[in-house]
Amino acid sequence: MLTMDQIHHIRQLYYEQDKNISEIVQETGRDRKTVQKYLDMTDFNLPQPEPASERQFCPKLEPYKAIIDQWLTEDRKAPRKQRHTAKRVFHRLKNEVAGFDCSYRLVAAYVANRKEELNLKRKEGYIPLIHHAGEAQADFGSADFHESSKHHSGKYFVMSFPYSNGNYLQLHYGENMECLLESMEAIFEHIGGVPPEIWFDNTKTIVTNIIKGGGREITERFARFQEHYGFKSIFMNQASGWEKGSVENKVGYDRRNMLVPVPRFLTLSDFNKQLLAECEKDSDREHYLYSDQTIRERFDEDQKVLLALPEIPFETAGYQTARTNKWGKFTINNGLYEYSVSPGYPETIVRLKLTSAKVIVMDHNNQVIVTHNRLYGGEGQKLQSMEWLPYLRYIALKPRSLRNSGIYEMMPEQLKLYLDTCPNTERGKILRVLSELTDRTGFDSALQTVHQAVVYEATNADSLKNLYRRLYSDIPELPPLQPQNGIPGISQLPVNLSDYDRLLEGGTANG
Repeated sequence: MLTMDQIHHIRQLYYEQDKNISEIVQETGRDRKTVQKYLDMTDFNLPQPEPASERQFCPKLEPYKAIIDQWLTEDRKAPRKQRHTAKRVFHRLKNEVAGFDCSYRLVAAYVANRKEELNLKRKEGYIPLIHHAGEAQADFGSADFHESSKHHSGKYFVMSFPYSNGNYLQLHYGENMECLLESMEAIFEHIGGVPPEIWFDNTKTIVTNIIKGGGREITERFARFQEHYGFKSIFMNQASGWEKGSVENKVGYDRRNMLVPVPRFLTLSDFNKQLLAECEKDSDREHYLYSDQTIRERFDEDQKVLLALPEIPFETAGYQTARTNKWGKFTINNGLYEYSVSPGYPETIVRLKLTSAKVIVMDHNNQVIVTHNRLYGGEGQKLQSMEWLPYLRYIALKPRSLRNSGIYEMMPEQLKLYLDTCPNTERGKILRVLSELTDRTGFDSALQTVHQAVVYEATNADSLKNLYRRLYSDIPELPPLQPQNGIPGISQLPVNLSDYDRLLEGGTANG
């Protein structure tokens, strides 16, 4: 028999949070029949107590109950971790009481019952939490999406406001410090202020160490961000996700209502603006506890106590340095992700600016060398991002050294085969054209042009340009000209050339 709090929780998940039975089973750990039973229940009158019966414990246990009761009563004075378990009671009866012949199952049932009566069972209780206006909770969820037809298994950040039941979310390619700070900053700017108190899990992105007694050591970047905006961070007790149940529920609610079906869009930044607008629309619905108020009306109370936004913006990007190898490449995240720089920067220290979406590579004067889309995922496999433009520009100046430069070995197989077929006199021009095409619409389009050049056996720079225009400038491919039988004659027009002479001399032509 579940308690009313447990029953209410199950019914709340189904009727108020729109979760299905499978989700409730997974979240509560109850079996399907139990969940269905309490969802269908219509009579909640308090059941009348039935007379206690000890038949369940079998008369055979009667001679030993006094001994068991004595041991359990003495346990009141013992440390909690040194009290009798049912198994320990059973073994003591077997070893210390002559003639004992009852089963372990019988003993376990009696011990459980007596511990309940003697209030010896440790019960995990949940203290009702009172949420004040302006308080916020934060967490991440997982969701797939398609950006410009490319599939991503990403993460989304949710910030909820338990007092009003309002919330906002932002979608990202992954979960790291940049994603966290950019999301929070975007939401602060959108709502026009900063929650004075925000509750977090003990995520490694923020917390570096949990100190005995409840303290937390946090990363320097997050500490700076927190100080800059002036909010207070509250971290949950370990394995106590229920303490921030508001955002836990919102993570599921937002996935079902904002991210189903799997989103498809052109740019993530524009979609994140759309998500903030969707959250505003969602706040027009009734509050789940206060039917006479909407979420928006209660969120007005949240906004009244928000802290003012700082005048100076916070730099949410991360900065670090990396050393390139002899091919002008470097790795981050313990070697998991590899990025290219340029053949002109071998074995060099470069400066990196990391945002949630980009890896910007700079020289020692902070001049941008190349920009990459940031890599995520990989599941332990090394991922690579290659920006070909600096390499093509570099080798275009030295086309004769192509094969010995190391750049040749990095090229896609089709590009290598194509360059092998080109005349030596054209190779430098072709490399320059490829760098121009890459700069204009990306390396993939340049590679597609090469594919067409192979089909047409076009091995000169002008042909490559023409093929590119046909592919990417909407120039239709005209059918070949059909041969004609004879050329139509040209009729002689009556033209007096002397009239043109007079016009050139400044005169007038005759009538």
